[in-house]
Amino acid sequence: MTDNPEIDALTPYARSLGIALDTWEDGTPILSVPFDETVEGRPKHYHGGATGGLLETAGYAALRAELARQGRSAMLKPINITVQYLAAGKSRTSYAQGRITKLGRRSANITVEAWQDDRNRPIATAVMNVFMAEPEG
Repeated sequence: MTDNPEIDALTPYARSLGIALDTWEDGTPILSVPFDETVEGRPKHYHGGATGGLLETAGYAALRAELARQGRSAMLKPINITVQYLAAGKSRTSYAQGRITKLGRRSANITVEAWQDDRNRPIATAVMNVFMAEPEG
């Protein structure tokens, strides 16, 4: 992983799904989740909630990485997330990466893509809006 605990920190929900850091690309983390019964919906397919959880986690990871790069610290609070399911996730590893489309002082807009075998054929995408509160203390 990294030397930055804010980037490495995954929620208990993300950990329960098996989401982990796969690699870094252009300073942004790519997360992965292997297929097993924890994420299975209908037989041999990802549950939509597991796909949504991967997208959301990748979006927050991208935002945390950029904030760390800028030396900023913030408590992240979701405003909204919209998920588009494009294809069924099959019984193999899924990957996701977020991209910050707007980063302001108090809010961020992030787009996220999830894929399996071919990055050019996403299984789902998401748009997230996140409020960034000043840390207390």
